Amino acid sequence: MPTRNATLAGIGMMLLGILMFSLNDVMGKWLVATYTVGQVLLLRSAAALVVLAPFIVRQGLMRTLRPPKPRLQLLRVALGASESALFYAAVVYLPLADTMTIWMAAPVWAVVFAALLLGEKVDLPRWLAVAAGFVGVVVALDPTGASLSWPALIAVLGSILFALLMIAGRYLRETPDVTLVGLQTFGTLLIGLALLPFGWVPPTPRDFALLGLLGIVAMVAHLCVTRSLKLAEASVVAPYQYTLIVWALIFGWLVFGDWPTPAMLAGSALIVAAGLALMLLERRAAARAAASPDTRSSAR
Repeated sequence: MPTRNATLAGIGMMLLGILMFSLNDVMGKWLVATYTVGQVLLLRSAAALVVLAPFIVRQGLMRTLRPPKPRLQLLRVALGASESALFYAAVVYLPLADTMTIWMAAPVWAVVFAALLLGEKVDLPRWLAVAAGFVGVVVALDPTGASLSWPALIAVLGSILFALLMIAGRYLRETPDVTLVGLQTFGTLLIGLALLPFGWVPPTPRDFALLGLLGIVAMVAHLCVTRSLKLAEASVVAPYQYTLIVWALIFGWLVFGDWPTPAMLAGSALIVAAGLALMLLERRAAARAAASPDTRSSAR
């Protein structure tokens, strides 16, 4: 079982990873307005692999290419690459805040999958906190007829794939982080190559640099989330992805000039409250575990 410090560290890594994903999403939406999804995936993945190359060499190329549980590794690569492609496809047509809010269904799926696939025990207070976070997402979205469009359905599918990606990462927690991120980045590069025939727009030097930076930011985000899932249970850290909508509000206002509606602010308040409640519940559970007779006897 994860220790209290490891669990809190996992929560911190998830929060940092979500911030990095938010930066990735903002940059991605900016770039897909000009460039195709295929070349964005290709160039960002190539840049990330260049940065990862020294770590892969240090770890050993054969160790990276021959990880444990190869079938599950392949499934995880497919999930990660498909989820990235679906996000960029959806954000072309949907506002950033709407897309990111729909993606916030992922923690709900992840908690359910963690209980069904991993056998993790989720108590009632935690279920209630997750439900409150989901209600906050719905309030923030303020659903309209546009929510039933095919881009929104793509976003819903992407959120499900993202949740399954988290669960697969939990099963593969013994795999080195460099291997997990390297394989996923390579899979995304292959998806970009497959989509490349659908269009190519020559990037300007500035945008070429931004595409490379996009890959580095995405790589760091994946590393943080991967480490988070190794440090703590998926059902504990997954709900903290709700902070993504908070960053969507901030970046939407700063970058795209989108002023948050009262519904968006109210929903964000619920999401933050749910996250704080989950952290408090985790701390109390860790304190009870540390004070249990079995723990004290093992410490002796």
